[in-house]
Amino acid sequence: MSLALVTGATSGLGLTFARTLAARGDDLVLVARDEARLDALATELRARGRTVHVVPADLSTRDGVARVVDAVHEHRIDLLVNNAGSSIGKFFGDTDIADEDSQLDLMVKAPMDLMAAALDVMRPRRSGRILNVASVAAFTPRGTYSAHKAWIVNLSRWMNIQFAPEGIVTTVLCPGFVRTEFHQRMGVDPSDVPGWMWTTTDQQVRGALRDLEKGKAVSVPTVRYKVLTTVAQYAPAGIVAAVAKRGRKVAE
Repeated sequence: MSLALVTGATSGLGLTFARTLAARGDDLVLVARDEARLDALATELRARGRTVHVVPADLSTRDGVARVVDAVHEHRIDLLVNNAGSSIGKFFGDTDIADEDSQLDLMVKAPMDLMAAALDVMRPRRSGRILNVASVAAFTPRGTYSAHKAWIVNLSRWMNIQFAPEGIVTTVLCPGFVRTEFHQRMGVDPSDVPGWMWTTTDQQVRGALRDLEKGKAVSVPTVRYKVLTTVAQYAPAGIVAAVAKRGRKVAE
């Protein structure tokens, strides 16, 4: 049995992470902005015999991050799942810079602070797991969203090299298109994305947890996305950028 902290736990990949970890016997610290949904999920998982702590927090704010950092230290977690994230429905240059600053806080600063806190509790006991959620967008030119994800991929790779000798494994999950609330919250219409490009949260979460246990630095579940990410790294950047615009039509 271990104790896992999951951010963005009430929807999409985070919700599947929480339920999957509970099903395998982990206790949980759940983090999200929506306190009502957090409480409902905690009630569901406690009914399965799990110990569940909830931390309502907005990770785009310094107060929210500080609250979760405190929870990492207090509960001495065994697994950190840095999943919380979102995106802006427009590309950099057509966005409000205040929105971009908030995204940077959520997508870069918050996971960095939580990883630092996790290392504080994991290094002394020489064991622990960190699972960061990025995106296949990390391998494409796609504005600030892909830049944020490329940052987390690069840092995760380095951390797995640096801290694996101390018993701490870091894996970064790079999902492709997943059927969640993500696009709806962005206010975009993903209908131009072919059906074969869609995956499920279950495929992504189970693939990520398998790769984490194997000590892999980068997890790209499904063969189709392994092929696509490889091609994206070597194909002409202009072509990759054009394809990467899929799923960004403004919803009517």
